[in-house]
Amino acid sequence: MTQMIFHPAPARLRHRAPASIAIYVALAVRLLPARFRTRVRMRLATSTRRLPAAAPDRVRHLYEAVIACQPTWWRGQIDCKERSLATVLATALTGRRCHLVMGARTLPASYHAWVVTTDGTHIGAEEGGGQDHPWTPVYISP
Repeated sequence: MTQMIFHPAPARLRHRAPASIAIYVALAVRLLPARFRTRVRMRLATSTRRLPAAAPDRVRHLYEAVIACQPTWWRGQIDCKERSLATVLATALTGRRCHLVMGARTLPASYHAWVVTTDGTHIGAEEGGGQDHPWTPVYISP
């Protein structure tokens, strides 16, 4: 079953600036050669480990701001990896941290990325249709 991603309301001004910067950084990572992308994503996600933890509400607002700030001029789809990395970076730009999670599932075989707060709240995991076939985390940033 295909799920459509909702289009959130325009982001608040205080969330829009870090979300815009973060989505452009995530799209720049996507332009790198394929052999470097995952390594750079993991390096950027782990660079935020010394920051204090973010509240789930803040991360949810930043995730919605990242979705709202996606550039219309970008040709093609902005995948879950870019949205999740942009959420981690936007949270870091506000002085807090959350964890990037990359996961997989079987039957049907698929890959997905989402964000987890330090208290275990999953943000963005529901967009990949993980209700009937749960995702297994393969990588969780520290």
